[in-house]
Amino acid sequence: MTDIISSTQSHTRGNDDEPLLSVRDLTVTFQRHGDEPFVAVDKVSFDLRPGDTLGIVGESGSGKSVTSLAIMGLLPDRGVRVEGEVLYNGQDLLKLSPTQMRDRRGAELGMIFQDPLSSLNPVVPIGLQVTEVLERHRGLSRKAATPLAREMLDRVGIPDPDRRLKDYAHQLSGGMRQRALIAMALAASPRVLIADEPTTALDVTIQAQILAVLKDLVEDTGTALIMITHDLGVVAGLVDTVNVMYAGRVVERADRHPLFAEPRHPYTAGLLASIPRLDGSRGERLRPIPGSVADNLPWTSACAFAPRCSQPIDQCVAQTPELVEHGDRALRCFNPMEVPR
Repeated sequence: MTDIISSTQSHTRGNDDEPLLSVRDLTVTFQRHGDEPFVAVDKVSFDLRPGDTLGIVGESGSGKSVTSLAIMGLLPDRGVRVEGEVLYNGQDLLKLSPTQMRDRRGAELGMIFQDPLSSLNPVVPIGLQVTEVLERHRGLSRKAATPLAREMLDRVGIPDPDRRLKDYAHQLSGGMRQRALIAMALAASPRVLIADEPTTALDVTIQAQILAVLKDLVEDTGTALIMITHDLGVVAGLVDTVNVMYAGRVVERADRHPLFAEPRHPYTAGLLASIPRLDGSRGERLRPIPGSVADNLPWTSACAFAPRCSQPIDQCVAQTPELVEHGDRALRCFNPMEVPR
């Protein structure tokens, strides 16, 4: 993978100490005629530097994917209000025209989508879809781009890539469609890559291979990676920093090692307790989080997680908790988990 990544990486790097991407108070509100406004993402902020890997974790409905679509400028114009700032190299992406954003997507901002079947063109061969990325964003001819497209398919684990270059999306399995989509996202070596559940449709062997490809991309080119997932096992082996989201807001942020060793927010602790552990006792039961993401209170007057929390106090249903910084960790909770001595 190193040769391909190196050969396709032609972007000018800035100061690695400066954030490549700065998201400030990003808020996304959906409004349909006759309905109350729904805030899907509520004042989310984070910084991303070259080579950083950031995980955004939470259940379905927590606002993870909407955050990524807002950054990429892929939300619909009607019925959606996006506020805040998304600064890429100091330029606010939210203020760019659709044409300006189209030029940045693929070349500088890449995204691996969650649903490959709806993301791939059903009437265009897979090989042509990959070569189009190289032709548009790297200025290569079709002849020069074709062997690179073949190599990309091979590197992401698609068997018989020469044949698959001519296949259409419906001729591939779900896993191969996802890998083809990953190859398209990596083809132009974007400076910022957003991976929205990129391994959902893959078996564990291919999942490990894809995660290795993404890790190589970050290490070899300094690409900044945002990994969106509900699988804590994925973030444990790949990302440096984890943002835990619930009901549109970040409830905890920390480096991965202290987060896994000592989760402070009850929601983070609940997510960790609900997954199987290899070091657990035989027959040990999982402890799922009760209720669903629909069982929440409005952030404007309470903690949204209070109805599902394992240790709520009166303050949780009467006041809005703020995201408070504690060194390298940020926490939004009135009654956090105790740190073991």
